[in-house]
Amino acid sequence: MTDNTHQPTATPIAVVAMSAIYPGESGLDGFWRTITTGRDAIADVPPSHWLIEDYFDADPKTPDRTYCKRGGFIDPVDFDPVKFGLPPNALPSTDTGQILALVAARQLLDEVQRSGADVDLDRVDVVLGVASTTELVVQMGSRMQRPIWRKALLENGLSEAEADEICQDIADHYVPWQESTFPGLLGNVIAGRVANRLNLGGANFVTDAACASSLSALQSALHRLYLHESDVVLTGGVDALNDVMMFMCFSKTPAFSATGDCRPFSAGADGTIIGEGVGMVALKRLADAERDGDQIHAVIRGLGSSSDGRASSVYAPRSEGQAKALRRAYERAGYDPSTVELVEAHGTATKAGDVAEFAGLKSVFTDNSARIALGSVKSQIGHTKAAAGAAGLIKAVLALQHSTLPGTLKVDRPNPAMGIEDSPFYVNAQTRPWVRKGDQPRRAAVSSFGFGGSNFHVTLEEYQGEHRAKRLRTLPSELVVLSAPSETELQKRASDIAAAARSGESLARIAFDAAEGFDASQHARAGLVATDAESLAAVADRLSAALAGGTVATLKDANIAVGIGPARDGKTAFLFPGQGSQYVGMGGDLALTFPEALAIWDGLQGDLADLPAVVFPEPVFDTAAADAQKKELTAMANAQPAIAATSLAQLALLDLLGVSADAAAGHSFGEVTALAAAGVLPMESLVETARTRGTLMNEAGQGKDGAMLAVSATADDVRALVASQPDNGSLVVANDNAPTQVVLAGHETDIAWAENAAKAKGWTAVRLPVASAFHSPIVASSCAP
Repeated sequence: MTDNTHQPTATPIAVVAMSAIYPGESGLDGFWRTITTGRDAIADVPPSHWLIEDYFDADPKTPDRTYCKRGGFIDPVDFDPVKFGLPPNALPSTDTGQILALVAARQLLDEVQRSGADVDLDRVDVVLGVASTTELVVQMGSRMQRPIWRKALLENGLSEAEADEICQDIADHYVPWQESTFPGLLGNVIAGRVANRLNLGGANFVTDAACASSLSALQSALHRLYLHESDVVLTGGVDALNDVMMFMCFSKTPAFSATGDCRPFSAGADGTIIGEGVGMVALKRLADAERDGDQIHAVIRGLGSSSDGRASSVYAPRSEGQAKALRRAYERAGYDPSTVELVEAHGTATKAGDVAEFAGLKSVFTDNSARIALGSVKSQIGHTKAAAGAAGLIKAVLALQHSTLPGTLKVDRPNPAMGIEDSPFYVNAQTRPWVRKGDQPRRAAVSSFGFGGSNFHVTLEEYQGEHRAKRLRTLPSELVVLSAPSETELQKRASDIAAAARSGESLARIAFDAAEGFDASQHARAGLVATDAESLAAVADRLSAALAGGTVATLKDANIAVGIGPARDGKTAFLFPGQGSQYVGMGGDLALTFPEALAIWDGLQGDLADLPAVVFPEPVFDTAAADAQKKELTAMANAQPAIAATSLAQLALLDLLGVSADAAAGHSFGEVTALAAAGVLPMESLVETARTRGTLMNEAGQGKDGAMLAVSATADDVRALVASQPDNGSLVVANDNAPTQVVLAGHETDIAWAENAAKAKGWTAVRLPVASAFHSPIVASSCAP
């Protein structure tokens, strides 16, 4: 007999392209922006799907009514049937899922072919997870109820002629049967439609494992690649069924949130919310992808699947069954679960589902010294059913590609029934930089479970080679720069930009093209900051009107900067901040957006390797825990190196932009950073120097109860105040920052006296968040060492 207990390590599979059509912003970049900006894309059901007044009733027991009127719905998607070789008159008899799948698959294939390597279309498979029922099935089935309508009308006293006329009126509200209806309503034709229109000669088929359909398709796709039966597989999930029939199914189970929201792993979770969407990935064997020069987003290392076996009901989740899939995934991957730092869970926000899933996770992830971020994209887009696993997979791949730990919304505090504090997991309630720990690549995993006890778990790791895919441009705001030979021509440029923004062109594309054409030497120049196309059109209009009216010199708008005439000669100086400027999460936005900034944090080693966890700590859910995090960062051994690392990350970005300084200065501790920026201290040893300096100052101030106070008064007035202290205490002027901003340092009791005395004179006095009394005799003993 053969022992199959230990399976061989799986062939690494590269994700070489992705497409996403989900609630929120459209496209792959829009999907990632929706996630990282924390957008909640769950909303009331739009009239395009069904009318709330027809079907909603807050009482779950009302027959033929749903108690949920919210969900995740995608925005309209542009579709040119001629481009895909489809007769326009066939669209009404073609299910939306088939059309959306074509759009997504076309994007994938275009990306795969963009690498320049020849793609043998006869070796390209399409394997998709879909729901057995499509929206068109429900519609055509409803049309077939005509005999029942007629019978009811006749029984209510109408004549046969009247009944037939009314039945025809009802039937006319449905799409008529035609030759293309049968293939158009079949879920299993979704993959066939893609293969047919894109001329693919590999295998095409669909899988249905209910809400785990996407990952069941992924498993089949991986096997096709493992066995070399294909070279490229387009796989993922398609679910455009968010009609009232599906809402009724979830209502009568019942599984919907009574409060109308999806809160995975939260104490407030009371049910799920459903969504719709399409998510696909293109897969190749890693060696083939590297050979062909493909952009590689991440690498799939192993996938495990299982069934729940006997349970209390066919749809009740069973943690023991789910755990089997997890263990099998890591056997195939060849590494321990403790090396994973992000788990994108199934996370439906049902009470039984979340608790069962977490119990399964705890039984496999047993190393409590590891720290693993837990989340679910369903908090933002809802449970997209057959496309849910694909949404989680794409989110995890993008997290690896962008070195980001994405946040999960709506968790005021974790569900206490899970016992998360006794596990290596934490609910990642906010988006944070994913700083690498040592030499190990970042690793993530995704779970997806379906009605009937179908369980799947896939584990991935970041790709670190030369073909790593570039980050998506998903900045929360964009800078649009304009230049022209004259003010009149600059006005025209502003008008053109406003028109482009209103035409539907993306903000990122407008900003990129504008930067390419910008000439700083031209007579008229302007910079516009916008968060979306609508806000760009508004500021461009404002600039255009000011230029036309001759009022640009007095234009006051934080999102508009204007320069007219030749550039003035001048020099650039960098001013670096000191202790007291630190805050939890500082520099996180830069580290999330620019690899050069993140590299500073990734490069911290030895005793400094724990610093990123202090600056970007795990999310907490009460004031006391948040205060403890602030206190830990304020400690001198942490604050000074943390400020230094943040400044280095900013310098790395400025260097990337080609911005250099003629002079460097520093406020308080910032003098040390300034010395490094000026080349006096080695840049590579700045953070270590700061840690040593902070430790020495901490030792010097130990037990001396030092504090600092910022006072809004002149230095002379503050010195007179200090001189009036009755017992001639420890107070000194530590910083003379500005004509009316002075900082005092001294013992806590003396600072308290000064705060009261300053306020009595009507001055503003604010305590600084520092660990001791810097620039005073209290820490003077640190100078010599």
